[in-house]
Amino acid sequence: MKSYMANPLNVERKWYVIDASNIALGRLASQVASILRGKNKPTYTPHVDTGDYVIVINSDKVKLTGKKLQQKMYRHHTGYIGNMKEENYQKLMSERSDFAVELAVKGMLPKTNLGREMLKKLKVYKGAEHNHEAQKPEVLVLKEANK
Repeated sequence: MKSYMANPLNVERKWYVIDASNIALGRLASQVASILRGKNKPTYTPHVDTGDYVIVINSDKVKLTGKKLQQKMYRHHTGYIGNMKEENYQKLMSERSDFAVELAVKGMLPKTNLGREMLKKLKVYKGAEHNHEAQKPEVLVLKEANK
């Protein structure tokens, strides 16, 4: 019996809408990353992008558990000497919550060319509105979303 290997030409992609209201950021990111990689499909192949498109709405209503909102920092370096920028997640979530969700999902994807291609299939919006009605996305309720 032969093993099935997916081919990039015959991968069928779906569109999913996920409402991120009252879901912990890490739980949301891990499940979205799994869908982007295609691990929820029986045709999953590690070296082929078999994942689906994901639209995350209401990113401004994502929860951070514990004291992460006050203590967790987002750090990045501009490339110039002494220019390491820090911002706590309370400010980041109030101003750029869509970026925070993208950053969490990016950290859970492979750090390769394939991972960067997978990240392009993620669309994150602060509010409940998105402009992808033409793709007819299905509403997806995540596991353990109400904990």
